[in-house]
Amino acid sequence: MLRITKITDYGFILLVHMASNNKEMLHNAKDLSTAIGIPLPTVSKVLKILTQGGILKSHQGSKGGYSLSRPASEISAAAIIESVEGPVAITDCSSAEGCERNCPVSPSWQKVNSKIIGALEGLSLADIAAG
Repeated sequence: MLRITKITDYGFILLVHMASNNKEMLHNAKDLSTAIGIPLPTVSKVLKILTQGGILKSHQGSKGGYSLSRPASEISAAAIIESVEGPVAITDCSSAEGCERNCPVSPSWQKVNSKIIGALEGLSLADIAAG
């Protein structure tokens, strides 16, 4: 079974909340934690990862917080997953480099992986937030 990690799942939950609730507002970790019911240390960790991945912008200062780095319609599910987990690859041999075995199965997995990435790239944060 293919699964994203809990941290990535939390990332989607936080991003959907931010995209759906006062998009222009800066969101801080404490308020997000309270609103969503995810522990503050976990929210802080996820926000840091998403900022490092270019999905969020961090605004410093007493009234600082986090905002989406671009409109939700321009942030793909693939970009969110990759910012937290790295490149999407369902198997080692499905990556662009392939695996060390160089077997005849690799090209088929690469095709499957390409379709999955295409589907994730076609799904925006705005789409997810809209339900």
